[in-house]
This record gives sequence, C-alpha cells and structure tokens, in this order.
Amino acid sequence: MSTRRRLLVAVCAVPLLSRLPGVQAQTSSSIRRVGILSAGSRETTRYLYAGFEAGLRELGYIEGKNLMLDYRFADGKFDRLPALAAEFAQRKPDVLLAQSTPSVAAAKAAITEIPVVMVGVADPVGAGLVSNLARPGGNITGFTNISADLAGKRLAILKEIVPRLSRVAVIFNPDDPNARIQMTNVEEAAQSLGIQLSPVLALHKADDLASVFAAAAKARTAAAIRMVDPLVTSLRKGFVDQAAKHKLPVIYPFREDVEAGGLISYGASLVDQFRRAATYVDKILKGTKPGDLPVEQPTKFELVINRKTAHSLGLTIPQSLLVSADKVIE
Repeated sequence: MSTRRRLLVAVCAVPLLSRLPGVQAQTSSSIRRVGILSAGSRETTRYLYAGFEAGLRELGYIEGKNLMLDYRFADGKFDRLPALAAEFAQRKPDVLLAQSTPSVAAAKAAITEIPVVMVGVADPVGAGLVSNLARPGGNITGFTNISADLAGKRLAILKEIVPRLSRVAVIFNPDDPNARIQMTNVEEAAQSLGIQLSPVLALHKADDLASVFAAAAKARTAAAIRMVDPLVTSLRKGFVDQAAKHKLPVIYPFREDVEAGGLISYGASLVDQFRRAATYVDKILKGTKPGDLPVEQPTKFELVINRKTAHSLGLTIPQSLLVSADKVIE
C-alpha cells in the first residue's frame, strides 16, 4: 500500500474510531462536570463565583476544554431549591458546589452519592449538614463562615459605635435554618451587654424591606444588627438604601455590605471562601473522598468601616476601632 493510500485510510478511520464506545468514553471523561446550586441570583452572586472560577483556572481547569460548569439559581426563592437539587441528582455532575445553608440542605436531602462542597454556611453542624467538622464523613464537606458565632461579637462592636446603646433591632430571615442558632448567640451577648433586642423583624423577601425599616423607625430603635442569610447578597443594595433613608445605624456580616454604603461589618471573607472552594473541588476530582476533607473554618475576620456613612448618621467611630479595622472607607 502506498504512503498516500495509508494516510487516506487513517484519516477516514478517525470519524469511525470516534464513534466507538471506548473512544467516546475516553473523550467525554476528560471534561469534568461541576454543578453549582445557588440560593441567590446570578447577578448578585456573580462576584463570588468569579472567585471560584478564578481558583479553578489557577489549578489548570479551563471551561470548554477540560471543565464544564452547570449553574442553577433559586433567585432567593428557597422553595425552588429541592427541585433544583433533584435535577442535579439526575444530571450527576462529578462534584456539586452548594452555596448557603438552604442549598446544602436541599442537596443533602436529594443527593447521596455525588460529592458536595458547601460554601457560605454559618453552622453546618448546628444545621445538621455534617456531624463533625474535622471528619465530616458522607458526601458533604466544604467551608463554614461560622457566622452564627459572630452575631454576639457584632452586637458588642455596635455598642462601641452608638453611645448609650440600650436597644437594638434584629433583622433576620426565619426561613433560614441558621436563624435560630444566630438568635441564640445574639441573645446571650445581649444579656451580658445589657442590651434589649427589640423589635425582632422578619425579612422573607425584597418586598418586606420597606415595612421592616418602617417598623424599626416606629419603635425608635437606636441601631440594628443584620443577621446572615442567603438574602444578604441579593438584598444588599435595597437594605443599605433603606438604612440610609431611615438614618439607622446597622452592623453587617460582610465587607461588601459596607462597600455598598453600609456603616460597619465584621465577618469572614466570602470571596476568599469561594476561591478556596476550588481547591476542594480539585482534590475531589483527583480522587479524595469528601468525607475525608475537614470542613474548613476561617482564621481571619475583617472589620470594615465606612466613615462617610458614619458622618451622615452623626456618629464618631472610636479610634480603637479605626486602628483595628482592616479597611476604612473615607
């Protein structure tokens, strides 16, 4: 057979080979599929997933080449999460990234074999998502921002800012599984600080914002604490705008709240957690069992202060807080 004829036969055989089961399986297996289940919306969580995708790129994953990302967003409607989780159970991605406690809870109920990496979860043990942080076992591991434990610390910081603070409004989402855990923590802190928690206001959806702040204003509360829930991100701008309208000092859980115009925040970096989540996805894709990966807790917490907002509220930030702040927005 001539060289030209052998080349022609080889070229013609390529399409036939690609149809063979073994060859096709080898090609598809080179692309790793990662599902993402989010309680929020695409727009309001874009900056978080940008960090996750950047972390994956640093580890050599390129979407369209060796990686496929499959996003599902509940848009703040928690009742949609079970159906979205069930959809992933059918689609069977190699790994599922689940953002927020309600998303992980939905994944836990619907998925038993697919590895799940959680992120943005306040108290995974208290919420019943894992039994142990050091050895979670099962198919779920990931990252906790231990926000439930920080509610009391935020209340103490608020008392430093607002002179003679004796009463604080609590704004929380009772639909969030971590709501009760956070309330217990802040109630214990309030008792030791001599602060009355009143009124306690439920925030279920965006439409509740105006009535929640109107109730706080009617009660003549001196300040408020914003509890952590999956709506923190999606309702950020509306919340900050309402606080400014009613001239209500509020302490928030994340620096992005203050960068959007809020007064002060104290908490872990969500962006860092999402970027770190890529390392766990990588380890699982390379064969590590999720149950053998400890649930990571943050070791650094950021204090961010907006002096411009403080000035508009007639507040003077103590020098002790300014010195210890990680960022001060002038």
